[in-house]
Amino acid sequence: LLQLRPPARAAPLTPRGPAACYGTSITSGKMQVNGVHLHYQQTGEGSHAVLLLPGMLGSGQTDFGPQLKSMNKQLFTVVAWDPRGYGKSIPPSRDFPPDFFERDAKDAVDLMQALKFKKFSLLGWSDGGITALIAAAKYPNLIHKLVVWGANASVTQEDVRIYNGIRDVSKWSEKVRKPLEELYGHKYFAETCEAWVDGISRFAENSDGNICQQLLPDIKCPTFIIHGEKDPLVPQAHAEYIHKHIKGSRLLLMPEGKHNLHLRFAEDFNREVENFL
Repeated sequence: LLQLRPPARAAPLTPRGPAACYGTSITSGKMQVNGVHLHYQQTGEGSHAVLLLPGMLGSGQTDFGPQLKSMNKQLFTVVAWDPRGYGKSIPPSRDFPPDFFERDAKDAVDLMQALKFKKFSLLGWSDGGITALIAAAKYPNLIHKLVVWGANASVTQEDVRIYNGIRDVSKWSEKVRKPLEELYGHKYFAETCEAWVDGISRFAENSDGNICQQLLPDIKCPTFIIHGEKDPLVPQAHAEYIHKHIKGSRLLLMPEGKHNLHLRFAEDFNREVENFL
């Protein structure tokens, strides 16, 4: 019976900026925000708006396939964005000034407001988790709930050693490298990764390697921190520090989880996050 029905088409997002249909239920568009054109994907029709924030070099398309596809579309309206210089939010090229996390946080919040969401939750992975922490602290009236995983609020010398271990993208596994090479081309991908390593390593020069430690006590919304115990990129102490300094936050450790636990264990991850939201 289902095969006989014409495929449902998502309503175009015309009032919220130009959009093109992506399959049956994910629409995409670009919105001018803070002088750049930010690309986003949107799905679902629930009253609870959720923004997905990708990691380094990430985009909605490469980082959040299982969430865009499988999160409950009756309960949630899910938006995945490409930060400036990443994914389809090029131009501009990506750069890493000292305030790049604050810039991403402002872009993310302003994008959601431009899309007419008054209040929304943040789901941030890795660099996107850092961005989400800053946004939740700086714009408390706009953020409903917060979920972060693979995130850190400071950079240690050990972290710098780890980052330098991924500086050369030719040493990455093909599975991780290939979609990013297809998205960016090898040159942009390789150069942006090197620039990221330099940009994030600079935080290690700050007192305590601070990125956003001082902002954590300002986060008042319900917060859920998830950490993979086998994460090779972000030591567990970072998740424990964030948990300790956000009052009332909840920490879930996934024994088999690595850095990409939301992809590798998507069903478990989505269920835990939906229950929390």
